[in-house]
Amino acid sequence: MEISAKYNPQGIEQKWYDQWMAHKLFSSVPDDRPSYTIVIPPPNVTGILHMGHMLNNTIQDILVRRARMLGYNACWVPGTDHASIATETKVVNQLKEQGIAKEDITREEFLGYAFEWKEKYGGIILDQLQKLGCSCDWERTRFTMEPDLSEAVIDSFIDLHKRGYIYHGTRMINWDPVGKTALSDEEVNHEEQNAKLYYVKYKLENSEDFISIATTRPETIMGDTAVCVHPDDERYQKLIGTKCIVPLVNRKVPIIADDYIDPEFGTGALKVTPAHDINDYEIGKRHNLDSIDVFNEDATISEAAGVFVGEDRFKARKLAALELENLGVLIKTEEIVNKVGKSERTKAVIEPRLSAQWFVDMKKFMADYPEVLSQVMDDEIQFHPPKFKNTYNHWLTNIKDWCISRQLWWGHRIPAWYTPNGAIAIAKTAEEALVQLNDSSLSVSDLRQDEDVLDTWFSSWLWPISVFNGFQEEGQKELDYYYPTSDLVTAPDIIFFWVARMIMAGHAFEGKMPFKNVYFTGIVRDKERRKMSKSLGNSPDPFDLMGKYGTDGVRMGLMLSAPAGNDILFDETLCEQGRNFCNKLWNSFRLLKGLEVTETQNEYYTIYASQAHTWMEAKIARATSSVNDHFDNFRISDALMELYKLTRDDFSGWYLEMIKPTYGDPIPQQDLDKAINMFDAILRLLHPFMPFITEELWQEIENRNGEFINRQDWPNFENRPTPIHANVFDLISEIRAKRNENGISPKVVASIALRTKDNSVYQSAAGIIEKLANVETMSATIENGFKALIGTDEVEIGFKDFVQQIDTQAIEGEIKRLKGFLIGIGKKLSNEKFMANAKPEVIANEEKKKSDTLSKIASLEKQLSI
Repeated sequence: MEISAKYNPQGIEQKWYDQWMAHKLFSSVPDDRPSYTIVIPPPNVTGILHMGHMLNNTIQDILVRRARMLGYNACWVPGTDHASIATETKVVNQLKEQGIAKEDITREEFLGYAFEWKEKYGGIILDQLQKLGCSCDWERTRFTMEPDLSEAVIDSFIDLHKRGYIYHGTRMINWDPVGKTALSDEEVNHEEQNAKLYYVKYKLENSEDFISIATTRPETIMGDTAVCVHPDDERYQKLIGTKCIVPLVNRKVPIIADDYIDPEFGTGALKVTPAHDINDYEIGKRHNLDSIDVFNEDATISEAAGVFVGEDRFKARKLAALELENLGVLIKTEEIVNKVGKSERTKAVIEPRLSAQWFVDMKKFMADYPEVLSQVMDDEIQFHPPKFKNTYNHWLTNIKDWCISRQLWWGHRIPAWYTPNGAIAIAKTAEEALVQLNDSSLSVSDLRQDEDVLDTWFSSWLWPISVFNGFQEEGQKELDYYYPTSDLVTAPDIIFFWVARMIMAGHAFEGKMPFKNVYFTGIVRDKERRKMSKSLGNSPDPFDLMGKYGTDGVRMGLMLSAPAGNDILFDETLCEQGRNFCNKLWNSFRLLKGLEVTETQNEYYTIYASQAHTWMEAKIARATSSVNDHFDNFRISDALMELYKLTRDDFSGWYLEMIKPTYGDPIPQQDLDKAINMFDAILRLLHPFMPFITEELWQEIENRNGEFINRQDWPNFENRPTPIHANVFDLISEIRAKRNENGISPKVVASIALRTKDNSVYQSAAGIIEKLANVETMSATIENGFKALIGTDEVEIGFKDFVQQIDTQAIEGEIKRLKGFLIGIGKKLSNEKFMANAKPEVIANEEKKKSDTLSKIASLEKQLSI
């Protein structure tokens, strides 16, 4: 069948993906091959494909497809995360549209709606990943709230509680008043914003004098239970131990001293509100102060405040400032910039709040499992790029206890059971809890399960183990085979949320690390370095891009701009470049398939064709070796660029021209076969990056009898010296350039005269030079020809019946430029510090530059003297 004249990605992508799926090409079961395993960072079940997903999953697919070709039993496990806060918000909003309030239905009814929503919308992103070409083992698709994985979460909670790592306590936590749930420190983003600093007078008891404080939060004054100064602050020595009166509520509170206070900030006197500030809370504990919570869970003012009850906190701030002014105690306000914590999910301003929650004791955890840090710092687990080791180290050496309870319904419910008298049992079921409590006066109906669910990350940290049912006896065989996994591809912004915690869980439950390498992608930004977002309108729809440029074109465009760990400056023109490359590949194959074939050998043709084959094999061998090295060091973008140049420049640009017979002549069959074999190897090298077009072309080469390119071996060429020197191609390019610059037809024969130390470089490739540059003789005597330098070799080029007018001005300009360059080299070589510290090969390179530049200047000056 004749290959179509134009590459049409829409015509082949779904066709091949359907065939891959039908033949279970991506399925993996344990066997005697070594395993290569990747677990997908599970996207939120609420998610749809965006550019970050495109990048992350393209990289994973590249690694997995190559691993298959290297002979590994490659297993890429897909799945989705239940995403407690995000999903609950979606469901609550959907119910609101139907006129149903969450508060008006039972937990069971709400979960019914949530699972219904998940079944309808939850698989969209996985379907989209198939469009991207992802070669996941879809039969292994997991969901963090499916029964087996839920059981693993509950089992791990019970186990860690027994071992003393999980505790229940009342502490100051981050409270999201929109999501109405606790958050861990890592789920809070701190942003700078403009604010006001209010200076307020607190009247001293039994006196007309005042002590002044400065606060950014006058709406919390109703919760003040002390005023605090530094013990060494001379301004307030006489006031320590006395009392003052809190305005708005007229409460008498003590004036206390504590080293925490900064005498230089504000007035040096701090209003202490233990219920609403972590530092105030710690002061309150040290001085046995009362704690008054002036906020409801939605951050409206509570009854305990006594004033502004029911008002939103930000409105209450304005009302409090106005009332303080009316009372004559507001001294002044200052405009300042301060940092405010916001919920990563809801974007609400976080409130510090005293709350009874469940925590993981991270300091005890790290004391028992120090390898969580040491394995990364000692490169047993390698980070790519390694700069993120510093971030990881900083977080783990400053770790805080992990708040793992969330005040939500969608998620894994905490397996804690309470009796009427306050006793607690940690168990899977009420029946197991009853046995544990060993109280004959109790029945199952007396027990109440904790209302809270676990932090989403408490299930995600088990992901590399739980996806293989590693917490169940029947899953041990698979876990032993696939775990530890091989590589993890993720974003650096979840290095704490997920990467560190997976390493912790790996050691806590399996006694070993969960993966060997972590590849950190960058953030996808536009060409103006802005983060892509819907609000900015700078985030293209991935499906529009794939429709316009083809999936392979978009994958290539992303990867050409994606060095590990650095932000990706995405430009749609890169996708256009990817599409053009696909067209180049397609047309190269069409050229090969369109050649007329003969069984007869042409001795003259065979000599230079043989040189061309050997040269191309050497180029593929070198490129393959270089690509392998790039992969070993996770320079995946560099690997693609190497193959891009190999294909576009070496194969399509030079090799095909060398072997293409003169117009009208056929190509010997054996030479075409060698060219096809070379093209086959290039397709296999490109396949992980561009799966669809490489499959289509590979199938077009010959009848494959049900085989697929991803099941073929990764090319392995023996390195060999190239038979054609780079100067040969530079010479051909120079001759062609002179034709173009001077409007000389390619049909006009050229003659050249060379001045070189090693003429064999050119003579050994004479047939190729004559063919590609239309050169009649390489040892001519040329008068008034074009002069050029090929490296340090001088060449004079003449064309039949063409007389050159020497451009004296241009030559003089080039001599001036080279002399300037020579001055720069001279400064380096005369710099004692440079000569003392530079490596010998660097110095040798500079000296060679100097020698080559002097030769070029001499040659150009000789041209001017003619």
